[in-house]
Amino acid sequence: MGAVIGIDVGGSTTKIVGFREGGELIPPQFVRANDPVTSVYGAFGKFTSENGLSLDCIDRVMMTGVGSSFIKSPLYGLDCRLVPEFECVGLGGLYLTGLDEAIIVSMGTGTAVIHAKDGESGVSVDYLGGTGVGGGTLVGLSKLTLGMDSIEHIEQLCEGGDLSKIDLRIKDISNPEVYPDIKTDLTAANFGNLSDLADKHDIALGIVNMVAETVAMLSVFAARGCGINDVVLTGNLTQLHPICEVFASMRNSFSIHFTVPNMAQFSTVIGAALHTI
Repeated sequence: MGAVIGIDVGGSTTKIVGFREGGELIPPQFVRANDPVTSVYGAFGKFTSENGLSLDCIDRVMMTGVGSSFIKSPLYGLDCRLVPEFECVGLGGLYLTGLDEAIIVSMGTGTAVIHAKDGESGVSVDYLGGTGVGGGTLVGLSKLTLGMDSIEHIEQLCEGGDLSKIDLRIKDISNPEVYPDIKTDLTAANFGNLSDLADKHDIALGIVNMVAETVAMLSVFAARGCGINDVVLTGNLTQLHPICEVFASMRNSFSIHFTVPNMAQFSTVIGAALHTI
């Protein structure tokens, strides 16, 4: 049995990873292209060339993602199989953390929430739902309000931002002596305290914080509903430091263990390569 290749085809980004015979992980890569077919062939060519993989040593190619449906024929005659994206999210999240059960949150353009559990008959994956709030929201609102749609530049803008000029906190509207059990640093209303003095740094941080808090609370509800405390964060948004800071700050507030594993942005494509059908 030869190597197994996983490919996650997005609208503009394609991610690719592999497992050699014996289970050795070949480090993942990604390429950008506006056309999904171009992206797939570009990613595959670059990946196989840089890792010394010939076609005859590849056993199969496992494809997932919204753009995978555009691939109508086998890739260079190889055995290509389409696998459900949500199952890949669950498989990848458990693999990267070594957990037996967790809520896996995929933060991409939108957000998907998965309950994955490794049992005697293998990994079971349940799609719990999601939200349209995600990376697309972050980029769209930043473009509308700041004239900026580069994730890297938005992250830089967050430095020096002050949320007190943007968000309404519980401590702004409540008496802690009357409600001693409520954590007063939590947000009562995103953008509910917008100051005339707020600058672009404050606004950028406010947008990022709103997206992160929305995803975090959805994750908390899902974890509590399943009776577990482990939430694994995956997807491209995990690479933004201010996003991770929000999850870290909410860990103690809700007794949920949020984890951002190494290679979190490649969790889904790793899950695709691990999928067996």
